[in-house]
Amino acid sequence: MAVYALGDQEPDIAPDAWVHPDAVVIGSVTLGPGVSVWPTAVLRGDYGRIEVGAMSNIQDGSIIHCTDTEPTIFGERCIVGHNVHVEGATIGDGALISSGSIVLNGSVIGAGAVVAAGCLVPPRFELPSRRMAMGTPAKIREGYEVDPAMLEGNPEKYHHNAMRYRDELRRLDTP
Repeated sequence: MAVYALGDQEPDIAPDAWVHPDAVVIGSVTLGPGVSVWPTAVLRGDYGRIEVGAMSNIQDGSIIHCTDTEPTIFGERCIVGHNVHVEGATIGDGALISSGSIVLNGSVIGAGAVVAAGCLVPPRFELPSRRMAMGTPAKIREGYEVDPAMLEGNPEKYHHNAMRYRDELRRLDTP
């Protein structure tokens, strides 16, 4: 895995967190217990800090960044889909940021909420708990409440898969 200090800013990675060898973690990044970070994801804590809560997963190709005034904070059991960009936002426990979404500075995504695939969450947007945002720019889907069972089991599935990768992944194109 590519884990870098930047001056005196060093990542803090829980012993049972897993970072794929082709992912990059730089600077002030904290990965809690059971977190998994997948291929080509980049977590760059250079201007400020990034915190990823226990059992969350950052999937392939996602970019997580922060600013000097707005950290990026993920609660526990968050699901960050493929090719997501989150910058200077707060994501509540159990939230799903679906593939291809962008969540921008100062936004707050409530616990158990869902940002739909390809959604653009503009700066300072607030998505209440267990609600869904869709569209570009994001709008809250009226009359819809997220069923927590929809996301049940995903954090465990990703953690189990990360432990399998930790134990079984082997590169075949180099001696």
